[in-house]
Amino acid sequence: MGQDPGQERAQQLTADGEPKTAAELRGEIEEVRRELGDTAAELAAKTDVKARASDKAEELKQRARENPAPIAAAAGAFVLTLLASRLVSRRRTGT
Repeated sequence: MGQDPGQERAQQLTADGEPKTAAELRGEIEEVRRELGDTAAELAAKTDVKARASDKAEELKQRARENPAPIAAAAGAFVLTLLASRLVSRRRTGT
């Protein structure tokens, strides 16, 4: 049968069979609090959809400034597709 959770925690609080000092325990508690705060901040950032979308848009803008060729190619392809579809629709309607 497993140990009681309190006993397991008590064993974790001892180092080499010697109890930890109050200062050591306070230090560990402070470290855990910092880690929890960091984790909470990371989770909050992941759930902020508006901020993530804004960050992604800024990243894409920066990439476009650094290398505009793919954007220009996509824009050209869009214009050609638009012109081709108008041409086809004019031929179908006879205008």
